[in-house]
Amino acid sequence: MSNTSTLKLRVNDFISDSIVDGFGLRFVVFTQGCNLRCPGCHNPSTHALDEGKLIELTEIRKKWKKNPLLHGITISGGEPFLQPEPVLELIKMAHEDGLDVNIYSGNTYETLKKKECPFINEILKEADILIDGPFIQQLKNLNLLWRGSSNQRIIDLKKTYMNQELVIIPD
Repeated sequence: MSNTSTLKLRVNDFISDSIVDGFGLRFVVFTQGCNLRCPGCHNPSTHALDEGKLIELTEIRKKWKKNPLLHGITISGGEPFLQPEPVLELIKMAHEDGLDVNIYSGNTYETLKKKECPFINEILKEADILIDGPFIQQLKNLNLLWRGSSNQRIIDLKKTYMNQELVIIPD
């Protein structure tokens, strides 16, 4: 495991105070890099794997610590699971600060589990909520909670881990 103080995440952008990316006021980290490139993606500037900025995790933490009203952080993309080690450490840092963590993936929960990557498996244990599945333009629905298309699911990762079966949060 790398030293957390020097571990870096390739980031596209941040939102300091979102109310649409999870419960309560949230700090959103948009990771850079996505190999899925879903047609109609609302964030195509995050696709290139070699763009964005490499930022130390401690610098990201300083940004969210400026807002004492935050309920949690949301890690979006791009595809956060392409950078599993720094993402895992960022989740742990947020939890240390009393924040909950939502994470997005264009992959399904089942696909992520099949990768059998220790860091990904730890993310799925450590994060609170996963919004999974690719954006599908034909299933686009602007009335969904935190999602762009109706195939995407909101998964309670804590209950899923405890129950050893998928627990989906309904709208």
